[in-house]
Amino acid sequence: MSFQANKEITADELAQRLERGEDLNIVDVREPVEWEEAHIPGSKHIPLGQLPERFEELDREKEWFVVCRSGGRSGLACELLTEKGYDAVNMTGGLLAWRSELV
Repeated sequence: MSFQANKEITADELAQRLERGEDLNIVDVREPVEWEEAHIPGSKHIPLGQLPERFEELDREKEWFVVCRSGGRSGLACELLTEKGYDAVNMTGGLLAWRSELV
């Protein structure tokens, strides 16, 4: 896997865009138990380990904001997505940095 610089957004920036009513595509790559505890409303859940088999669930024509607990797994997911031709943006700091609503 060749390293590719990831596009990034902070948790606060992503939350502000959601609060403005922007229709954003968010994929959460945490494990199922983490997802069940709390997640960003409207986000799609695909655990990182399942991402290679589930790429087709994500529209290549859309920009995807990728989240995890702290930003590490989402960074790896962004690299995988970018290599497959997706426009992926890593949410830095992950949900540890999230200060907005969760479900």
